[in-house]
Amino acid sequence: MKALTSQDLIPHDEYERQRETYRQTIIELKRRRRIGLGEKVTLVFENRETLRFQIQEMIRVERIFDSQKVQEELDVYNALLPAPGELSATLLIELTDPDTMKQWLDLFMGLDHGQKVGLRAGGEVVYGLFEGGHSHDTKISAVHFVRFRPTPAMVKALGNQAARVALTVRHAGYEAEAEVPWVTRQEWLEDLSTVE
Repeated sequence: MKALTSQDLIPHDEYERQRETYRQTIIELKRRRRIGLGEKVTLVFENRETLRFQIQEMIRVERIFDSQKVQEELDVYNALLPAPGELSATLLIELTDPDTMKQWLDLFMGLDHGQKVGLRAGGEVVYGLFEGGHSHDTKISAVHFVRFRPTPAMVKALGNQAARVALTVRHAGYEAEAEVPWVTRQEWLEDLSTVE
């Protein structure tokens, strides 16, 4: 996907005026791009619009007006855009109870290493490639960035409504599977057909 530039951003005053409408559009977009895997794991598949919204919100909340700092935000979020032939997602470990948070995070240790989060389509499986730096020997983050690189046969299966497509988590501390609905597959096909 084409990288976001400062020209893609809505100026601050204009963004404030249209924020609520824009936010509702993004909520609907993210609804189509969100997959829950059991009660504790959610994947939100990113594209230019979801990431542009994140940048706009960061600029708004942090009150970033310096062009160099805006560029730094662009650089951070552009790194999350899917490359050609790739799907990119934010993986969230959904924990809200402070009393059990550490216990659950300990159970998820190692989730970001090896073949733990898979995408299955057309009889094939590819495993998520996690961005480094979100865990170490004794601690794991609740937010990760993961990429999937489906094979051409898998991409073909994504476009076949009769084909079964699923996301899975297979980890010692947690296992879950979810069918990928057609509306999400259509979003993915658009991502995968986008060229630089």
